[in-house]
Amino acid sequence: MLQISVLRDQTELVLAGLAKKHYATGPADVAAILDLDQRRRSLQTSHDAAQAEANELARQIGGLMKAGDKAGAETLKARTAELKLHTQAAAAELTQVEKEQQQLLYKLPNLPHASVPQGRAAQDNEVVREHGTKPTLGADAQPHWELIKKYDIIDFELGNKITGAGFPVYKNQGARLQRALINFFLDQARNAGYTEIQPPILVNEASGYGTGQLPDKEGQMYHDAKDDLYLIPTAEVPLTNIYRDEIIAPDKLPVRMAGHTPCFRREAGSWGADVRGLNRLHQFDKVEIVQITEPDQSYDALEAMLAHVESLLQQLNLPYRVLRLCGGDMGFTSALTYDLEVWSAAQGRWLEVSSVSNFETYQANRLKCRYRADGGKTQLLHTLNGSALALPRIVAALLENNQTSTGIDLPLVLHSYCGFERIG
Repeated sequence: MLQISVLRDQTELVLAGLAKKHYATGPADVAAILDLDQRRRSLQTSHDAAQAEANELARQIGGLMKAGDKAGAETLKARTAELKLHTQAAAAELTQVEKEQQQLLYKLPNLPHASVPQGRAAQDNEVVREHGTKPTLGADAQPHWELIKKYDIIDFELGNKITGAGFPVYKNQGARLQRALINFFLDQARNAGYTEIQPPILVNEASGYGTGQLPDKEGQMYHDAKDDLYLIPTAEVPLTNIYRDEIIAPDKLPVRMAGHTPCFRREAGSWGADVRGLNRLHQFDKVEIVQITEPDQSYDALEAMLAHVESLLQQLNLPYRVLRLCGGDMGFTSALTYDLEVWSAAQGRWLEVSSVSNFETYQANRLKCRYRADGGKTQLLHTLNGSALALPRIVAALLENNQTSTGIDLPLVLHSYCGFERIG
């Protein structure tokens, strides 16, 4: 959530940032928020002045009573009663104005970093670099959805029977490959200095608002109305919310956490060739890394997180590219996002497998996640997160890129984790 002081003091900067993100109602929303803020401050001033006058009158009433001036005391008591009604009305109106302002602030996306390129959609994203050589497959090469049938490692029909479309069943070497990748990613995160956390996969509404999934992505989340809990779309939500309403000591920073969870996304409206097989699921596994840092260190942390994710792809021998997302393709809460895509040889296209983002103070302001800076004043921290990594498209690329006529050769780094070197 944007800080009201930023909207008030840097209005033109805010409007330019919202325009870069193609947030169409930015000018109207900002104007409404500033109008409410002016009203809020006026109400607060009136409330405080009335309260101060009432406190002074209470002191005077005591003196008059001691002096035996009962009539004078009663006059002041009548004025005090008027002030009480005024403060009660002002407080009630102030609560309503603050609520309206808060709801409008929740609607505003984060402002993009200066380095974010202009653009509306994925084709406008900036390719930062490519790494690795795309494999050349034979004419008989198959996409992963055919390979998983051939080797009986994932069953979409069975998942559809048990639950519905988008909930595959992993079995045999497919199940073992899933477990191997999870353990490999977690071990790599631990070696990089991240503390492993196993969080809940259901969160309350406050957690959803804390990291910005609510109200922006409410329609994409699975919700249990009876208990008012949400299945997480990513471990970012519970991990970051560990520090909601916390003041972190400077010597405990940066906070580095990693967690493996299943992730749940409704993916409403998704259809077509891009969702075939493992390309898009309603349930999938992912290892997430999260950092909470002092503001002047967050962009160094972002580059370190990006390098960590790249190292995973390099060890898996997967050709990949790094994109800097344009304003129109960025996430609601992000100030700067790098996407990493792997090459899917049989499909002949790039598949996104990770997003690494810096949210600056946007989430921290919602979370009230702070630290005590020099001089003892509390300041908002910066939060960051990255997929390290999401499994489905990694598995798709591993199967397609490493297929041979006799099986699928797995990268060396996975042999000890899997307990086998090839599928088939």
